[in-house]
Order: sequence, then C-alpha cells, then structure tokens
Amino acid sequence: MGRDEEAEIDRLPTDLLAHIFTLITCFKDLAQASGVCRKWKLGVKQSLARRERLSFTGWIMDDDSITRLVLPAYNLRELDISRSRWGCQITDNGLYQISLAKCVSNLTSLSLWGMTGITDKGVIQLISRATSLQHLNIGGTFVTDESLFAIADSCPHLKSIVLWSCRHVTESGILILVNKCRKLESINAFGMRVPLNFFTGLRAVSPSLQIKPEGLLVISMWPMQ
Repeated sequence: MGRDEEAEIDRLPTDLLAHIFTLITCFKDLAQASGVCRKWKLGVKQSLARRERLSFTGWIMDDDSITRLVLPAYNLRELDISRSRWGCQITDNGLYQISLAKCVSNLTSLSLWGMTGITDKGVIQLISRATSLQHLNIGGTFVTDESLFAIADSCPHLKSIVLWSCRHVTESGILILVNKCRKLESINAFGMRVPLNFFTGLRAVSPSLQIKPEGLLVISMWPMQ
C-alpha cells in the first residue's frame, strides 16, 4: 500500500464506524479506539450517544474515566456503576460530574451498589436530577436517611429500590420514601438494622408493597417465645 493510499477501514463512513463501536463492550478498547484518529474518536462518541444502557460492572473505574463515557451518552436509560472490582475509585465528585450529563433526567434505572466511596452529598446531587427513575439500587453503601429524603422528593415514578445492608438508614427515611413514592412496588431490606416489625407496619401505608427477601415478613410476624 502506497504512502498516500487510504486503508480500507478508513474509507468507512463515521455512521458505520459508530455502529461497529456499539458492538464493543470493553471500555478499555473503546478508549484506545478513540485515540487512533479524529474520525475514530468521533465514531466512538457517536456510538456512546446511541447506547441506552451502560454497565461498568467488572471494570476498575475512577471519576474521570466514567465521566468521559457517560457525558456523551445522550440516549442513556440504564446506568450501572456498581462496585464489583477492588480499586474502583468513584467518589462524590464523580457523581457530581455524572449529574451534569444530559441523559440523567431520562434515566429509568440506576445502580450504585457497593459504592463505599460515595456519601449522601454525591447521591443527593445525582438523584435530584434523575427525576425519571423507576429502579434504584443503593445497597451496600453508607447512605443515610438524607439520601432517602432526596429520593422521595425527586423520584415520583420509583417502582423498586434496593437498600441491601444500608445500615445507616432508619425507619424515618423508609417511611417518608413509602409515603411519597406512591408507585413503589418493592423494597429489598436485607441486612438492615431496621426492626423487622416495622416492615409489617408498612403494609398499612402501602398494602401491595413487596418486602424482600420474601421471608422477612414471615420472620417478623413469628411469635416470640
């Protein structure tokens, strides 16, 4: 091939490149592709804009890397940034940066599971703009009732929430959440410090509410010996 002869792949239109890049699930590969040339960088950006779901499960991410990927994803509906690898360094600053993305107001599903580096400050900033959320997972974090108050105020369409092992959440936060989020169908309360009999009382507020795990209410209603 001569010096001025264009490679076959370089003849592809940007739209087709973007389609090819949507098939790549490895974010490291996408980052490398973005650095090949200006055309490939544009193709990667367009591919992110087409995605409705992003999951970073299994990847070691930090505030900067996750921001670069989420900001161009204009059509995003589901975002999973669960901590599944040691070394994940997403903090409140990362949540703040994500909250500025145009897609946040259209998110219907968000998972922050196991994000021990975040606090109420970051969660509240993000949740205050995620007004279309239907499914939220904040299990395994150190959030308090303050985050639940923000969720109750900002997420009227919420249908399910995972509070697995959220040991700093109290009855007050859950009660406000159930009272304000009238579409709430399911709460995962495994591993919390909230008294079991409290959850049976929630049925008076929302009779159809599912408390998970399913055996939790059975245990709470078991007569004490």
